[in-house]
Amino acid sequence: MASSSAYLSFVLVICLISPAISGPLKVGFYQKKCPSAEAMVRESVQKALAADPGAVAPLIRLHFHDCFVRGCDGSILLNSTKGNTAEKDSMGNLGIGGFEVIDDAKAKIEAQCPNTVSCADIVAFAARDGVRAAGGFHYAVPSGRRDGRVSLASEVIQNLPGAFFDAAQLKANFAKKGLSLRDMVTLSGAHSIGDSHCSQFTKRLYSFNLTYSQDPSLNPNYAHLLKTKCPRNGPTDPTVPFDPVTPNVLDNAYYHNLKSDEGLLYSDQVLWDAPLTRGLVKDNANHPSAWARRFTAAMVRMGLIEVLTGTQGEIRKNCRVIN
Repeated sequence: MASSSAYLSFVLVICLISPAISGPLKVGFYQKKCPSAEAMVRESVQKALAADPGAVAPLIRLHFHDCFVRGCDGSILLNSTKGNTAEKDSMGNLGIGGFEVIDDAKAKIEAQCPNTVSCADIVAFAARDGVRAAGGFHYAVPSGRRDGRVSLASEVIQNLPGAFFDAAQLKANFAKKGLSLRDMVTLSGAHSIGDSHCSQFTKRLYSFNLTYSQDPSLNPNYAHLLKTKCPRNGPTDPTVPFDPVTPNVLDNAYYHNLKSDEGLLYSDQVLWDAPLTRGLVKDNANHPSAWARRFTAAMVRMGLIEVLTGTQGEIRKNCRVIN
């Protein structure tokens, strides 16, 4: 676990991303058309956090899961219809949340600036505000995204990284989205907050492979704790926090957990076990402020994945349905 002095330096980091790197997007895109847009999103996020301190993780995860399938186009927000199962109802998006926060922000914005601010941008703003609330650091979000009109559950599993991916598979998955190996390890630090359903990792506890019933890379004491939370063949699929100590604080404790063999998912622990990524884990564990700067920069780069701009897509009136 990070020392208190390192943590204090971590939470005070402020990283402002220059509009020059934003490509087709622009920081302050709504400054003239809807100047209070970002403030209204922040208000909705703060309201959600007042009711539930755990509301941050779903907002960051929502942005990630949106961007990795069809790009950052708000397609994860669309509801399934009679003829189509949408992304949000894929098993790959099990436990995804934050939709009500986006709805609340969208309603406020539509009341003041109708047909102006995309749902995709609201997702990006909300994730940024969640990072600030949980981690204490800020970054500017280039905006100007448009909303997509297509959402297919069948595209989720083939685009999102799997819970049992190895380091090479994770590298390849992120590379397809234009993100580097360092970006992948850096963004994985978001797993210092939030939780996972037991079904995503219980194979590590009870049926890892033909040689070991329990994953040998898992700290035995941690494995015992997880078994109390996730009994074999349990009737339900409960959730377990990624970081049992500070589950609502976005910090570099994730990397210290990996060094202690306490990564919750196989795809977490492999970052420490694989020579390909161990050095990056060490660096992020030893330099919390540097990790925070990298994290905000990587969030901006992730937010640029396959964006729709200009006359592409639409500006949805209701984030759950196409116009």
